[in-house]
Amino acid sequence: MSVVLAITFIFCIIIARLFYVQVIWGSELVIRAADQWNREIPVVASRGRIYDRNGRLLAGNRTTYAVFARPNSIEDKDYAALCLAPLLGEDEGELREKLEGNASEVTLARQVEKQTVEDIITLDIDGIYYSADNTRVYTYGDALCQVLGLTSGDGAGISGIEKMYDEVLRGEDGQILYTTDIVGNQTENTSIVYECARDGDDIRLTIDMDIQLAAEQAIREVYYSTGALGASCIVLDPSNFDILAMVNYPSYDLNDAPRDDMTTLNKLSRNTVVCDIYEPGSTFKVLTAAADIQEYLNGNKSAFSPGYVFNGSRTRTVDGTTIKCWSDHANGKHSNQTLAQALNNSCNPCFTDIALALGTETFYGYLSAFGLGNVTGIDFSGEALGMLVPQSLVRDCDLARIGFGQTVAVTGLQLACAVASAVNGGKYYVPHLIKSYSSDDGEVTEYEPVLKNTTISGEASAMLVSMLEGVVREGSGTRAYIEGYRVGGKTGTAQKYEDGGVAAGKYVSSFVGFFPADEPRYLALVIVDEPQGTYYGSAVAAPVAKSIFEDIISIKNIPPSG
Repeated sequence: MSVVLAITFIFCIIIARLFYVQVIWGSELVIRAADQWNREIPVVASRGRIYDRNGRLLAGNRTTYAVFARPNSIEDKDYAALCLAPLLGEDEGELREKLEGNASEVTLARQVEKQTVEDIITLDIDGIYYSADNTRVYTYGDALCQVLGLTSGDGAGISGIEKMYDEVLRGEDGQILYTTDIVGNQTENTSIVYECARDGDDIRLTIDMDIQLAAEQAIREVYYSTGALGASCIVLDPSNFDILAMVNYPSYDLNDAPRDDMTTLNKLSRNTVVCDIYEPGSTFKVLTAAADIQEYLNGNKSAFSPGYVFNGSRTRTVDGTTIKCWSDHANGKHSNQTLAQALNNSCNPCFTDIALALGTETFYGYLSAFGLGNVTGIDFSGEALGMLVPQSLVRDCDLARIGFGQTVAVTGLQLACAVASAVNGGKYYVPHLIKSYSSDDGEVTEYEPVLKNTTISGEASAMLVSMLEGVVREGSGTRAYIEGYRVGGKTGTAQKYEDGGVAAGKYVSSFVGFFPADEPRYLALVIVDEPQGTYYGSAVAAPVAKSIFEDIISIKNIPPSG
């Protein structure tokens, strides 16, 4: 009886094992077997193209080739390495090591030109084959380089839009399957299976390349004329926060990137408008004025009315800290003035008064609504948070300085979006670079503007816009004035800090402006880092914005406002 039970037990184990191998493990074993007896030649998907909002091609593809080898099929590896190395630009010893490896297939080179492949074919070396590949080509070279970004040697996005939307752009590779013997040699009468590649989807950006090129030229000129460390610009549509242009200079040619010098490449490919922060200085006064106007309309008795006349004293003392105006107030300059006049004159003490009068809780509420200390949510990786003293730690002397743009740091994008919301009626949208993307079957996915929050009311916005028009018409921003057009804006000149103190002779000059003032459609923020000689934003940055606006007027054929 025990013998029968033992036999039965063993028989059950065998049956269970067969069931496991054939049913449960079977599919995996089939895959392993197929992998041993089948080889693949990749069919590379064409990467999706990138266009501007008007359909101009920004990034496309040029057909090149990838060269592969089946080492087991190559009889004379020395000869193969000797002949192939100079054609592929590879070291002969390293190439021979690849051919002597244990892999059934190895990639010898990517993005090889057609003529090189034709030369390889004439060598008639068994075990060498090729397939179509893609080389990325950028239509405008260095224009928009930090935004578009780069792809790696194998076609994957490694920076910028190329990286952010890599899954959309890259598609899905296909393959050619064929059977081999156990050592990897192709068998006679082998069956070949072709699996099509699915090309990547095309992307359309919000960028207007005409405006981009105009901004590039203006920024390039101010960079060289002032000997600046760097210069940047962002142009956006305040009605929906479409990014129309984004410039960082110096730049580099996307078609000839310095890939062998990663330090230089990383520096030049950095999108400083999005990823770097700076102390904005007087351009920040737009936000302080907006908060004051809205609180006045709300009935807050601590706020100052548009007709209130501020004390004309040059200094304010807060927590033992003396805050001065940039002007010496001599000969009655900056004497008693209204909020509009304080904006015209960019008088620091007036904005110190506003910040302190509103108080930490109220003022910080507006800073939060304007997106300070937080990301905007733009579809671009590496966006900086900015820097804002935590509300629980801020002192009166800190609050006083924040009022006129010190003791606070922003990205160019943050400030541009904040000001855009202040002049467009109070609507803060999520800024974006993608307008739409489309697949090969014609399906188009459109981006819809996302309203993030409301900053101020339409009435407060209209009052602020009128004051900022005055800054350009008769205040510090007159070099951005364009006859016949309603332009508003604000200048900024900020000292730079190093090692905890003011860096002597180092400034950031800026100007933020918009037009038409009655219905803003174009807003530009110009930032010039460490200009040499004249450094005031009114003299350095405002003329750049004017140049960009004049080009937009010409490009879009915008008639005068009267």
